[in-house]
Amino acid sequence: MDRPEPDRAQPVLPLHTRPVRYGEQSSSPLKSKRRNVARVYDCCPQPSATSTAISAMALQPFGRTRSVSKRSKTYLEEALYRRLFRDGSSEMSVRQQLNRFLKSSKRVYKWEVGDTLKKLRGRRLYYPAFKLSEAMAERGMNKTVSDQAIHLDLVAKAKGITAAENYFINLPEASKNHLSYGALLNCYCKELMAEEAEGLLEKMKELNLELSSMPYNSIMTLYTKTGQPEKVPAIIQEMKSSQIMLDAFSYNIWMRALASTSDILGVERVVEEMKRDGRVAPNWTTYSNIASIYVDAGSFEKAEKALKELEKINAHKNLSAYQILITLYGRTGNLLEVYRIWRSLRLAFPKTANISYLNMIQVLVKLKDLPGAEKCFKEWESNCTTYDIRIVNALIGAYAKEGSLEKAKDLKERACRRGAKPNAKTWELFLEYYLQNEDIKSAAECVDNAVSTGRGDGRKWVPSPETVRTMMRHFEQQKDVDGAEGFLKILSKTEGQLEAAVFESLIRTYVAAGRKEPTMRRRLKMENVELSEVGTKLLDKICDE
Repeated sequence: MDRPEPDRAQPVLPLHTRPVRYGEQSSSPLKSKRRNVARVYDCCPQPSATSTAISAMALQPFGRTRSVSKRSKTYLEEALYRRLFRDGSSEMSVRQQLNRFLKSSKRVYKWEVGDTLKKLRGRRLYYPAFKLSEAMAERGMNKTVSDQAIHLDLVAKAKGITAAENYFINLPEASKNHLSYGALLNCYCKELMAEEAEGLLEKMKELNLELSSMPYNSIMTLYTKTGQPEKVPAIIQEMKSSQIMLDAFSYNIWMRALASTSDILGVERVVEEMKRDGRVAPNWTTYSNIASIYVDAGSFEKAEKALKELEKINAHKNLSAYQILITLYGRTGNLLEVYRIWRSLRLAFPKTANISYLNMIQVLVKLKDLPGAEKCFKEWESNCTTYDIRIVNALIGAYAKEGSLEKAKDLKERACRRGAKPNAKTWELFLEYYLQNEDIKSAAECVDNAVSTGRGDGRKWVPSPETVRTMMRHFEQQKDVDGAEGFLKILSKTEGQLEAAVFESLIRTYVAAGRKEPTMRRRLKMENVELSEVGTKLLDKICDE
């Protein structure tokens, strides 16, 4: 369900093996009966009296409740999701707005809650989504089985798989249907818990629950992520023998599994089978999947044929499809096609999103078209309403790689003047430059800034093991004890346990410099570090205790 790093354009490639979200659709008769009504819920703390709780609910036609502009002053004056994103989409700002809303005496409609949960999940803001879902249940919102399945998924993401299991166990027996079982199965697959996922699927079969392609897709995704793509064809055959219709997602996973074993002919057979079947029409994600497989195999001509099919299907001008076209044409090295699709995207979306500029600039940088990337950046900069540090980072990285440090620094300062704050990725890009140029002092400053910035954003950033080894090796070679100790002080801010290898390097640095450290044994004991036999002998040279 989830996607990758914040500093990469999304989507760069289609997420063909994304586990399916459960609970968003329901075939429950109870659900269908409620499609034409919406409930209004009081979202302030409720008195315990049952009559008061019931009076907080009023059935109204969907047509009236879909608009929030003319409702009374007892309700939130704007759509709930707009309130939550009023100060931006960072988790911190959304949490603050959510807390203010929950403390207020304003009401909202139930459909608003569902719509907001969908938007929060789409932005990977799982904890605020969990808190909203939990608060609404506590204040009288009657959850359908579909709602419970969504909440189970949020519990897993916000509090962990054990909490999700407990939530499932405590559900009423009537709520334990294919949706809730499917949601738990999807959680197991997401956590790569193969044994639990397989066992739960067998349990679903024993209970004769209504099975669709969804649980099978989740299992197949699990197998591809755990390096077991050879198991996917057997799942496909089981689906066929059980007369469970494959959907586009099933075909995509099947093709990816075959591609991972270099069975390109097998991929082509699957494409032909999909066409012959006729019940599932190839969509743009199918052709982007095929094109990506051909690109990985180095078959650029076949990849471009698939991309042409994708273009034909993209009649509704899907933004993600345009971005995938740009990315994949970029991977074939076809700069002309990249620019052609970019022009089409700009025509279809005159108010072009930051994410589209980020994707385009990243592709141009990879194709070594730095002048084109700079031109695209200036176009974005002259029209943007939000100065996105991710786009700045794309160009900073390009400057750093070509050795233009001053350009990279100037761009960072310009971003700061426009209100964008360097993030951990920004400092990581400068770190790579300084390491390549053996400027260890500046590299250490970048690590310090990245750690501090990451902690300030609510996310922890730690340098890679290779970076730590490189820097400690430098201090050792230069007999720079003070530099090594200063670097360990920076690493301690990550609140992670330092490896024994780091302390052994520090000890070697002391030995090389001919310096003593009487408290070293005590430090190692406090850090719970066990040295190797060689490290223990070296410790005796610097510590007489």
